[in-house]
Amino acid sequence: MATPCFPTLSAAADAAQAIARLHAALAIARDADPDAQPVDASVRAAAYAAARRLGFIDADAQCLAAAWERRCRALPFDPHDWPDDPADFDLSIPSASFAPCPAHLGLYAVLPDADWIGRMARAGVPTLQLRFKHTDRDRIAQEVRAAVAAVRGTPARLFINDHWREAIAAGAYGVHLGQEDLDALTPADVQQLRASGLRLGISTHGYAEMQRAWSFGPSYLALGAVFPTTLKAMPTAPQGPARLAHYARLARALPTVAIGGIGLAELPAVAASGVGSFAVVRALTAAADPEAAARALMQAWQRLRTDTATP
Repeated sequence: MATPCFPTLSAAADAAQAIARLHAALAIARDADPDAQPVDASVRAAAYAAARRLGFIDADAQCLAAAWERRCRALPFDPHDWPDDPADFDLSIPSASFAPCPAHLGLYAVLPDADWIGRMARAGVPTLQLRFKHTDRDRIAQEVRAAVAAVRGTPARLFINDHWREAIAAGAYGVHLGQEDLDALTPADVQQLRASGLRLGISTHGYAEMQRAWSFGPSYLALGAVFPTTLKAMPTAPQGPARLAHYARLARALPTVAIGGIGLAELPAVAASGVGSFAVVRALTAAADPEAAARALMQAWQRLRTDTATP
């Protein structure tokens, strides 16, 4: 299994500069002969090979190679910057977007049933997700309605994982979809979901999935898995906090949520990445005192955000 590409942010910067210097040299050669099209091909090939050596999966390496090529075409070219601008990845403003949500969603608790939703809403957790796995549609609809009722009278924002039709019917705040859920959506489904006014969050695990999610005009992007997690099989190796920082920078026009293996010990690295919020599962559901765990997470995040914002 591939390892996270960079163990530290400084290592990420060093690697970025080493790759960029090679590309800068190719760009200079291109400028000497503007008709030398093979140079752009060399830029893409070199960037792809470098990205693969850094542990990126094929789809993400392809995205990075195209981003480096676009960056090399733009003058003046800064060889010290890793591609992290939407223009580098050809990300334009979608023609239609989902309803917005706050840039900072705070502690985002992913929970298994309506009882947990109500418990954490009463504990003051600001953002909640019902991840209820069941095959009976009536049972799913019942649980979604119960979760919506459980947050009523609290300031908590409730997202429903997967079950977007039931979320619309119950009047939830939003819905969260994975990449496989996007596969199942028809254009008519997307139109219905957008017209409902629900906020849409989308799971992403790298550059290629971020590009795809961006095209939907989502309310937020979930970025992960940052650290190892045993809760589900992931399509990529843990991304690590350094990649998270690059993803958060690229997606800075949208709210972002870090997810995957996050607890109190991981919060400083997550906060340093610049991501807007963080999601947890076992840090609450496996805690001896979930309410106390929630308070500790929220207080630590507030303190870290304050420290990060202080000049």
